[in-house]
Amino acid sequence: MTQKIVALGGGHGLYATLTAMRYLSTDITAVVTVADDGGSSGRLRAELGLIPPGDLRMALAALMSAPKALEDFQTAGDPDTRRRHELWAEVLQHRFGGRGALAGHPIGNLMLAGLTEVLGDTVAALQELRSMFGIVGQVLPMSTVPLDIEADVSGLEADPRISREIRGQVAVATTPGKVRRVRLIPEDPPACESAVEAIESADLVMLGPGSWFSSVIPHVLVPEQLKALQRTGARKVLAVNLAPEPGETPGFSVERHLHVLHAHADTFRVDHVLVDASSVPAGREREHLVRAAGLFGAELNVGDVAVPGRQVHDPAKVAAVVNELCEGESNRYSDRADA
Repeated sequence: MTQKIVALGGGHGLYATLTAMRYLSTDITAVVTVADDGGSSGRLRAELGLIPPGDLRMALAALMSAPKALEDFQTAGDPDTRRRHELWAEVLQHRFGGRGALAGHPIGNLMLAGLTEVLGDTVAALQELRSMFGIVGQVLPMSTVPLDIEADVSGLEADPRISREIRGQVAVATTPGKVRRVRLIPEDPPACESAVEAIESADLVMLGPGSWFSSVIPHVLVPEQLKALQRTGARKVLAVNLAPEPGETPGFSVERHLHVLHAHADTFRVDHVLVDASSVPAGREREHLVRAAGLFGAELNVGDVAVPGRQVHDPAKVAAVVNELCEGESNRYSDRADA
């Protein structure tokens, strides 16, 4: 099966993808959006001028506490290490209570912020935490500077044809209007060199699911990272959200998600567009989706990837479908070689 996997995203969507990919490989690199300006991350970013740590922390915790990772310790006869990983994954995610200055801060955010100040570099701080906790896999920021998201939003004025610019990830995620387009500030942000190298040497690249305008689309708006995605020989899988997200994508069909992404990066190509069967009924709607996937030069793959009765991805199901896609590609290449 695939050896080198790179997962692009942020927040809970990336957490789910990393949990799924851990069923397939131990060589996983998470490349994380760095535009958060709310909550603990926003406070630390504003006060210290650092890359917002929250999504980076969540990715570390995902790699540490993925069921397959913990199972590996159990089957290796190392239950003490498993218990330590479970504990420290919980500690990284634990938020302080109360009403003081620490209220709402996850411990992992403070650890990452402190290490970044001491070492002078976020990537070095992430690698130190990885080493300290024995985390298999690595977590990298999408850019080496904190970014802002700016969006064109309609529906905020009396005239629905008029768009207004709004700025900030929280503002974009919670706007009552319709997000039409987003861009990053600065417009040409520096990519993380290690992330670019990981993408170029990967066997499999996963993008999505996640907040479409603030966690998925930004990954194709960093010019050097987009070039790496174009150059890589990896299989590229785009996992589409199971349902519209209030604030960012209300009323969006699966097809609309694809059209919006394509409008932001019409040179971006993927091999597979992965959607859940329950989110796209068979018939004309699915036929339209095949054409939308074709905008990326992709094959549409419809499968059972959701938790029954819930609008969340099931990591084990996602892993099984992705594994089948990759094995199918390997077989196709073998058939060509034998021909």
